[in-house]
Amino acid sequence: MNRILFEKEEVRGGIVRLDDFRAWHVLDVLHGEVGQKLKTGIVDGDIGESEIAEIDGRSVTIAVGAGRPGPAPWIDILLAPPRPRVMKRLFPQLAAMGAGRIVLVGAQKVEKDFWGATMLKEENLRPLLVEGLMQAGTSAMPKVELRKSFRRFVEDELDGAFPGSVRIVGHPSSGRTSIPSGGRKLLAVGPEGGWTGAELEMMERKGFLPVSLGERILKTETATIALLSKLME
Repeated sequence: MNRILFEKEEVRGGIVRLDDFRAWHVLDVLHGEVGQKLKTGIVDGDIGESEIAEIDGRSVTIAVGAGRPGPAPWIDILLAPPRPRVMKRLFPQLAAMGAGRIVLVGAQKVEKDFWGATMLKEENLRPLLVEGLMQAGTSAMPKVELRKSFRRFVEDELDGAFPGSVRIVGHPSSGRTSIPSGGRKLLAVGPEGGWTGAELEMMERKGFLPVSLGERILKTETATIALLSKLME
């Protein structure tokens, strides 16, 4: 955790009182003392420095300091959703690496019962995203959207949702390894079984450039992080 984040409703009169894992971090990892400065921020708000005002047992009271805008998201993700346990590992990393919007889309090879998974509830996804933001030291919360129909989203919504984006689709052995520079990027990552031929054709008609990491078929989380790392170069 490289920055402690507060929810907006936790800040009252410029003061936050913590008695959860964040207080543990302040006391046991940062060895917090009254008067000590901390790197802090507001979820979907500014980042800055705050000061420990009081320590009462395992509770910490923090005086929230003035803030400034944090790093802005630089990429959006179109993701065929993996299994819930994979999402638990992947979502913090997407937030940490600068995702602005994450659209979970129902590709053909996505398991149909996925859409009933409790993992999709905001109360389960939000802590994972906040974890990633605190790791990265920023505060811009990714927006998560669900679209069950791949065809309907790509044909009817994509251009309006992501106008002018540089569009990349990850696919094994696509033959392309270079990625255009500049512009806000939209990265599409398919299920572990890969996009179908029809899905790839549909995306290519919408300007997606196929990009390969080689012939090896990677797990969703591995492929996503590897592609993001390549795009950040």
